[in-house]
Amino acid sequence: MSSHIKDAALAEAKSVQEASKGVLTSGAYLYPFKGIIFFATHKDLWGPFMARAGRTISLGMGVTSFMFFFTYVPQMAIMAFTSGPLAAVSAGLLVLTESATLTNLLSRSFLVQDALVDTFDGTLIARNQEALVAQGRQIKPQFGGRDAIARLGKLFARPFSNFKPQALLRSLIYLPLNLIPVVGTVLYILVQGKRVGPGLHARYFQLKGWNSLEREEWVEKNRGAYTGFGIAAFSLEMIPFASIIFSFTNTVGASLWAADIEKASK
Repeated sequence: MSSHIKDAALAEAKSVQEASKGVLTSGAYLYPFKGIIFFATHKDLWGPFMARAGRTISLGMGVTSFMFFFTYVPQMAIMAFTSGPLAAVSAGLLVLTESATLTNLLSRSFLVQDALVDTFDGTLIARNQEALVAQGRQIKPQFGGRDAIARLGKLFARPFSNFKPQALLRSLIYLPLNLIPVVGTVLYILVQGKRVGPGLHARYFQLKGWNSLEREEWVEKNRGAYTGFGIAAFSLEMIPFASIIFSFTNTVGASLWAADIEKASK
């Protein structure tokens, strides 16, 4: 691993450390877990996930197979110096974690963008934020037993951009940190968590009609909260074979947080 990667990761970790007070006091790190509970208890939000589950599972299997074929042996060889006789097991768990991370990034870029938007907007409607959602899409009247997802109409604008090579490159650059037992994985989560947090509110920022400067000012003002939220969300999405479901529950959590911000501002 180059010293450049180490220095960049340590710089990111230092930035997170400086925001640690905000991480703890904001309570935003709880929203990914609130999202799990809310998603589990609101079956009307399951539709977008169920519609994409098959294709995403297939993608995950392909990515995992690729990673094991090309990266398992090299990583096991490296970890033989750090994990000793447990290198084979440690390398296997590492490959599974890396595969989950890459699967989530690729699925968000190509397979589930619209489904995550519907999940975010549907959660806002379930939390009585129709006026906010109406800034970005048509809302169907509430009659005939329509649930939150069924009330979603045509989008005015697509909130998520298509695949960004730099996002994949950033993930690939920092993946080697996981080769360092414990400390490396913690650094990796801190670095990625800082990035992931604001990204999960991209739809909220669009519904608010904020430009890039307004978004940056808001995120910087609430840096600790977004870092804590991102760390918790990214940690869940690193869990092998469960990353896809957690990408949806994290979206629900992000929407719940947005709804609470709106209520607090009134």
